[in-house]
Amino acid sequence: MNDVAASPAEGELESVSLVELAVARLTREILSGRSDPGERLVEEQLTRRLGISRAPLREALRLLAQRGLVEHVPRRGVRVATLSDRDVRELYELRDVLERFAVRSAIPVRRDTDLAGLRAALDQMRGATRDGDRLAVAESHRAFHVALVALAGNRQLSAVYDSILVKLQLYMAINLRREAEVAQPQDGVHRHERLFEAVAAGDPELVLAVLSEHGARSYLG
Repeated sequence: MNDVAASPAEGELESVSLVELAVARLTREILSGRSDPGERLVEEQLTRRLGISRAPLREALRLLAQRGLVEHVPRRGVRVATLSDRDVRELYELRDVLERFAVRSAIPVRRDTDLAGLRAALDQMRGATRDGDRLAVAESHRAFHVALVALAGNRQLSAVYDSILVKLQLYMAINLRREAEVAQPQDGVHRHERLFEAVAAGDPELVLAVLSEHGARSYLG
């Protein structure tokens, strides 16, 4: 297979794997805040802008639907996925329950090496924040919390938790976008550093206290 390459952000895609590139481009646009929940995605406009035909575009949209980022509406086409306010609230509540269960199951950690996933996510977060890469910031926040839950060593718990994050990822990105409008770029890094320090200290009650002040839903409308 030839090397995969993409032209500048607003240019056409050039690749033998157009589906993958279309998925990557549209994912970045949705999660970086360029597209809002419920916004209609017009095939004719997308094919022109991405420089691809309908077939790879439709396959890309199908894959995005599987990831929970877009949804097909009968007789109305495709739009950026939406959740009701109640759905979002309930999913965040369930996420909180799972995180708290994981903390009580895993803290204190047995070995310092168990914290490697949290450290890696923090490093990614610092770099993405420094570079102003909004999508990478969102991905690093998600990676941190996935690593936190993974400390429990429960594969079924991690699988359920990950499925919730997939549904919430668009709204988590919106939170980060709104936070960026009212807070300093480093605030998110500092919140996760405090959480990491609490985990490293080995006190589950301290971790839960920091989680309760974490502000995961502060910017939901």
